[in-house]
Amino acid sequence: MNISNAQNFDDYFENKTLRLDYIFAGNAQNQYAFLDELISYDNWYGRKVNLDKVLLEGNGQIKVIDAKTNKTIYKQSFSTLFHEWLTLDEAQTNNKSFENTFLVPFPKSDVIIEVSTFDKDRKEVVLLHHEVNSKDILIKKLHNSSKEKVKVIQKAKNENPIYVAIVAEGFTEAEMPLFLTKAQAVVDELFKQKAFKNHEDDFTIVAVETISQESGVSNPHTNVWKNSALQSNFGTFYSERYLTTSRIKNLHNQLAGTPYDHIIILANTDIYGGGGIFNAYTLTTSNHKQFAPVVVHEFGHSFAGLADEYFYESDVFENTGTNQIEPWELNITSLANFDSKWKNMLKEGTPIPTDKKDVNKYRIGVFEGLKGNGLYIPSQNCRMKTNDAIDFCPVCENAINHLIEFYTQQQK
Repeated sequence: MNISNAQNFDDYFENKTLRLDYIFAGNAQNQYAFLDELISYDNWYGRKVNLDKVLLEGNGQIKVIDAKTNKTIYKQSFSTLFHEWLTLDEAQTNNKSFENTFLVPFPKSDVIIEVSTFDKDRKEVVLLHHEVNSKDILIKKLHNSSKEKVKVIQKAKNENPIYVAIVAEGFTEAEMPLFLTKAQAVVDELFKQKAFKNHEDDFTIVAVETISQESGVSNPHTNVWKNSALQSNFGTFYSERYLTTSRIKNLHNQLAGTPYDHIIILANTDIYGGGGIFNAYTLTTSNHKQFAPVVVHEFGHSFAGLADEYFYESDVFENTGTNQIEPWELNITSLANFDSKWKNMLKEGTPIPTDKKDVNKYRIGVFEGLKGNGLYIPSQNCRMKTNDAIDFCPVCENAINHLIEFYTQQQK
């Protein structure tokens, strides 16, 4: 590795975390971001290499810019529920607001924070610029979560690990042994996947016992509302199986002082469902018989930025593509710029697009996702398409490998 020109973490940052809380608001025509709070944590659990780069564009980006030199010293991409809501008909006529929280390394000197998003044409739009005085006395410091609540399940052996917190939702204090059993099952399932198994030494994973006053989670479709720790609910955007929490500040408050950069939330319910939002969280049911494979699928979204490879006409917010714009997710293509996707992984002579009847002939192809939606997928047998798949397809596996290496190894 050539790291002679690499940015050194210690040149710009302390071993602390700066938490940035925002409100994203607006409608399909106009979007805004407003600063809510600044919070500091002891220790930084994000990446310490490739600080000023992103491997995936996401639906938005946050940049930390050194105020003296105007140099970008940290960058992270993300997606949000706000971005999903903007695709709905409701966003054409109504305004709505959403909480969003981002973690960045704590700067030694004054910085400028830039929050941007990408419009429907994939053009970057800056929503907010604001300055942060690293010595500001109003940067709040939260009390750390009790160490007794945090159980280490997987300990990394490598120097720059990826930290994942598995968090309890809808588990009472008496149900914590059940939660810990579920958390272990998730880790076991995750490392059955080749890409994660090959990088097992790069992950530290903890289980966080966030105690709920009531057992279970809220389901508006059955008029059930629970007093749960993370205030999650089914029925997101009126979709019966879409389980999320909109109380993002509360989620991060529960994790203050916990070693985490990525989040998996296990909900104490047997109703099938969940959701995964890139660089935000995975949230899934934990009592359904297929819960562990579902968690891995959703973690493909939240950790690796992979898109669904299944498509339903009845979905509330269905992905559609145009041959003018290439999606940022690495496992779907509109063929607008297929060279940037998995074209180099195709067997010689593979037709583009590839007919589904030839699925046994071509392990990797360019298969139509849903008739007329303009998107194509690499495989008919992948964890991002079906829970019956044993593993991720080679394209998704390749994407996960690259991202893990990006987080843990300095790029040349």
